[in-house]
Amino acid sequence: MNLIIIGAGSIGQRIVELAVRDHHDVVVVEDDEQTARKAVKDFECRVVYDKATNDGVLKQAGIAEADALITTTNDDAVNLTTILIGRQYGVPRLISSVSDPNHVALLRNLTVDVVADPHRLLGEYLYRNAQEPSMRDIIQLRGGAELTEIKLDKHSSLVGKTIVDALECGIITDHDIIVAIYRKGELIIPRGDTQFEIGDSVTILSKQGISNGIFRTVQRQ
Repeated sequence: MNLIIIGAGSIGQRIVELAVRDHHDVVVVEDDEQTARKAVKDFECRVVYDKATNDGVLKQAGIAEADALITTTNDDAVNLTTILIGRQYGVPRLISSVSDPNHVALLRNLTVDVVADPHRLLGEYLYRNAQEPSMRDIIQLRGGAELTEIKLDKHSSLVGKTIVDALECGIITDHDIIVAIYRKGELIIPRGDTQFEIGDSVTILSKQGISNGIFRTVQRQ
């Protein structure tokens, strides 16, 4: 997949990390020099240091051949303009973060595939809550993978454990990636020694899909 990611902040970095790991062709567009340099250093992908709202810059990034365009900046005007350019070039999948909730409807009316809250990553736009209210959102990806957000209560088997502990105990598997943790209003980019707490909203990417078995394992002790 040819993927263009606008913005290399904390969310953009995580997306790049996952996309590069899965061997997608990734181009990052970042207009902050220091952030762009860091992306060049940290990731094996092409980085364009310029403004994404410039049509010529997106042409340079390969927007005409892109399979997906993801905007992750904190500026909704930048995100909107970039999405409009992507629509003009017929990019099949357009995904945008949004900082102001009042702009969600505008982006959805432009038939943006997914609008992701930059703090919770998933937001509240694709639901599958009928069976389990704690499983807040599920986004189905190509190849059978799924991305979901689960809120941990006091009965969760993850509480008190680190990601490394959870892997060693088999609570999560090598097919599951903890993408983010939203805790008390703050976004945490998880590492191996990150410990889960009661009330955490945990974003999980499962390459084989989120099964009820995985969900029940995460939710009980």
